[in-house]
Amino acid sequence: QVQLVESGGGLVQAGGSLRLSCIFSGRTFSAYAMGWVRQSPGKEREIAARISSTGGSTSYADSVKGRFTISRDNAKNTVYLQMSSLKPEDTGVYYCAGGDRPWPRWDYWGQGTQVTVSS
Repeated sequence: QVQLVESGGGLVQAGGSLRLSCIFSGRTFSAYAMGWVRQSPGKEREIAARISSTGGSTSYADSVKGRFTISRDNAKNTVYLQMSSLKPEDTGVYYCAGGDRPWPRWDYWGQGTQVTVSS
């Protein structure tokens, strides 16, 4: 049974930083592309960042480009999202997700972690 467990969310002031972590278990982590998907109040779900199974390729939503960095450590079965220069509009629930099919057809999801950015 695959499990994804996120951590690192919280309350931060605008301009601050947070690092999210997601530990993957139950299957071979290095076989899957991974990403961070956010759901903000009143907005559609958005994939903020993606990383290939090897970590050699990343992509970002325009809204976070230059401020967020996704990375992974396949030896630790963990994917990270370093968020800097946070803005109030970054507020939302951040889900770790992954799969071996193209986004959005990913099969595996975490429970989500709340990120709140105050102005």
